[in-house]
Amino acid sequence: MSASSDTGRRVAFQTLGCRLNQFETDSLAGEFESAGYQIVPFDQAADAYIINTCTVTNKADRKSRNAVNRAARQTPLTVVTGCFVESHRDALEEQPGVIAVDNQRKRHIVEIVDAHLRGEILHAQELDPELFDYRVPDPIFHTRSMVKIQDGCDNYCTFCIIPFVRGHAVSRESQSVLDHVRASIDHGYREIVVTGVNISRYNHGDVGFSRLMEQMLELDGDYRLRISSMEPDSLDDRFFELLNHPRMTPHLHLCLQSGSERILLKMRRQYTVAGYRSMVDRIRARIPDFNLTTDIIVGFPGETEEDFAETCRVCEEIAFSHIHTFAYSRRSGTRADRMPDQIPERTKQKRSKLIREIGERGKRAYRASRIGTVERLLVERVEAWEDRGIARGYGEHYVPILLDAAVGDVKRNTFVSALITGIQTGEDPALLARAT
Repeated sequence: MSASSDTGRRVAFQTLGCRLNQFETDSLAGEFESAGYQIVPFDQAADAYIINTCTVTNKADRKSRNAVNRAARQTPLTVVTGCFVESHRDALEEQPGVIAVDNQRKRHIVEIVDAHLRGEILHAQELDPELFDYRVPDPIFHTRSMVKIQDGCDNYCTFCIIPFVRGHAVSRESQSVLDHVRASIDHGYREIVVTGVNISRYNHGDVGFSRLMEQMLELDGDYRLRISSMEPDSLDDRFFELLNHPRMTPHLHLCLQSGSERILLKMRRQYTVAGYRSMVDRIRARIPDFNLTTDIIVGFPGETEEDFAETCRVCEEIAFSHIHTFAYSRRSGTRADRMPDQIPERTKQKRSKLIREIGERGKRAYRASRIGTVERLLVERVEAWEDRGIARGYGEHYVPILLDAAVGDVKRNTFVSALITGIQTGEDPALLARAT
């Protein structure tokens, strides 16, 4: 344990929701470890349980609530943070042993826990808000290092509660971002993942999103840059040019949400289906095997069979390699919650199943198309099997790879040139490879 002093105390984490939550949890875990805490699995006994929650759907609410109740039964100290806190603070603070910490003060959780375990009372609301001052974590949970470039959102899509729980869009000072990336590279990370709530709207001073990506790519080191989930708006010509940079990974999770122009307008999205398809064409004209994944919401209020058929057709034609499918979930306070023509749950589930099937076909087709190509595998872990080793990780196209290698030939957190030789069966097939 890389701690400055061993307190003998144990802390456990559970993270729900987005990559931004994952980044913040990783950083907090590193701080706890440096403060002398042992990080233990969430199902083991601990002095404190930290739950980083999500509230984007009713299902996320249930998962967050269940995690809080389970932890509260095991320990006198449960710290709940994340977006569920913003919408359920009063109920959380009524639970004995539960401390609610909002997103703006999440950064202070280590000192809050320390104070409470010493018998002191430190109220989160008395601490200064801090959105970006997260340290570069040691690779406790992940081999990729995430960098948070902004928080909040001003789009106010009619279905989305995030602007209400994350607040207005705020961009991090560009030099602070670059310092974080430089520190991540110096820590030995080989993949940097850009994250935030609405990252394509990044703007600080005279630095916009494309310029910030360009500055990151100009840093020295043996690493690659991956962009997390993003909205298909505010992307300029320079951004598309950067996709050809050798350090930029050829994969984007570009949120579509619906293939119906009418539904996108009702959702108050900031683009059209035609504009989205134009972006796809521009990307694939540059890089034909570029990997595109997306989000789709089915069952939005007023979505007709014709609207849904449009979404299916667009998804088939674009051939996404993964579709994260959501059945529309009513969120109190949003405009969509007050809309007429709410869709029955049974219809939502039927439509979800059809979109997932399209996504599964697209996933297998795309991954099978990689057979015979060479991927630059970033090894996440190595497992011994009889006299051989299996290295697991992801290629630059964000495809999972299993590499057959002699034990000791490959190491975690290194790049390996991998010739793709086959594909597994099953729902989420990894690619099979050997080193070249």
